Amino acid sequence: MQQQQAGIAGNEIKRIAVVGTGVIGASWVAYYLARGLDVSATDPMPDAERKLRDAVARHWPSLETLGLAPGASMQRLRFFDKLEDALDGADFVQENGPEREDLKIDLFQRMDAALPAHVILASSSSGLLMSKVQAACRHPQRVVLGHPFNPPHLIPLVEVIGGQLTSDAAVQAALAFYTAVGKKAIHVRKEVKGHIANRLQAALWREAFHLVEQGVASTEDIDTAIAYGPGLRWALMGPYLNLHLAGGEGGARHALDHLGPPIESWWADLGTPAITESLKELIREGVDGQMEGKTSAELAAERDRLLVELLVAKAGAKVIP
Repeated sequence: MQQQQAGIAGNEIKRIAVVGTGVIGASWVAYYLARGLDVSATDPMPDAERKLRDAVARHWPSLETLGLAPGASMQRLRFFDKLEDALDGADFVQENGPEREDLKIDLFQRMDAALPAHVILASSSSGLLMSKVQAACRHPQRVVLGHPFNPPHLIPLVEVIGGQLTSDAAVQAALAFYTAVGKKAIHVRKEVKGHIANRLQAALWREAFHLVEQGVASTEDIDTAIAYGPGLRWALMGPYLNLHLAGGEGGARHALDHLGPPIESWWADLGTPAITESLKELIREGVDGQMEGKTSAELAAERDRLLVELLVAKAGAKVIP
């Protein structure tokens, strides 16, 4: 008997089950509500419902500025203590549980048993491989990774990846759904640790840690170099289109012909630091100095305000993708 293919068309998904409502899960809940969807949420932690509703209320003004979908309302959120109750009637699941493989496998096994085979089970995992997570499911073909970037209610990126047993139909349905609700969804074609964006971040962090460890720069110097240098361009276009512009009329090929040798020499000189206790303390001291007179809440609020302004500006762009 042929297994039913996973996936409902993106515009037919009306109810989302959000499993796990910590920082990432709460952000997802706010975003889905802002897109006019019904959300059923669950989390076993004490006082989870109050914390979730408080988080959604904090995120709502930013989402209002970006523009709410017709019917969007915080009142369309329901919270359930029991996982199976939250899953009842769901058209799509966004899971945000702890980053432990054994817990994920058990959780997906329970979700798989509770839902019809066509409902996609998407994980927000930042590092686990879906091939392992889906192994215990009766319907592994509908298990995908839908990895957001923090905070999901503002950052558009979602990385969609299938495991070895995931059907192409499920991957395409997930891509279509995320795109339909306004996300910039990309298909990661092979399972790799950390997916795409986190690997790129890790590459930058490696050299940032090395430069601080070697006394080349302070943590503040590094942050200034990125935030007021290439980071400004990267917020508008990715590294390849920036490379194209660097080549002038000759484009990316001209840039590589001229910059290729020095870039290769820099690659050969990059550091390979270990995150030792001494390096951790060095970074902590540097960041504590940067945070003097500020709170993390103030910094996050300012970040979110500027992100909203940037997203509004980018929405009006005619050429920049």
